[in-house]
Amino acid sequence: MAEKTRYSDEELQEFKEIILEKLEKAQRDFEVYRNEITHGDVNDTQDTSPTFHALEEGQSLLSKEDACRMAERQQKFIANLKAALVRIENKTYGICRETGKLIPKERLRAVPHATLSIEAKQKGRLGD
Repeated sequence: MAEKTRYSDEELQEFKEIILEKLEKAQRDFEVYRNEITHGDVNDTQDTSPTFHALEEGQSLLSKEDACRMAERQQKFIANLKAALVRIENKTYGICRETGKLIPKERLRAVPHATLSIEAKQKGRLGD
């Protein structure tokens, strides 16, 4: 029996549903981070002591930096999920870009935007 070269339309639909669900959650999370960055100082400390105010501003700055990093990571994750949707539409989803073989379903369910099989990913790490 010949080795499968792509996932069936039914399998692609299953992956599409997983990705759409993760995309919706990722976009909600991104909005939370974005709001934290832009509206993080709603509970202002204008009427407190200057020392407390300085400490509060320092903490706020750190929180905004963390939120910025998380927002950037979330944006990248969203872009990767959207790229995976394009691969589903092109019927190239789930094909390892290094080996050309199908990435196992278990890996795609765990990391739906994966473009490398575990073997290819490990081989790439060894070459670093």
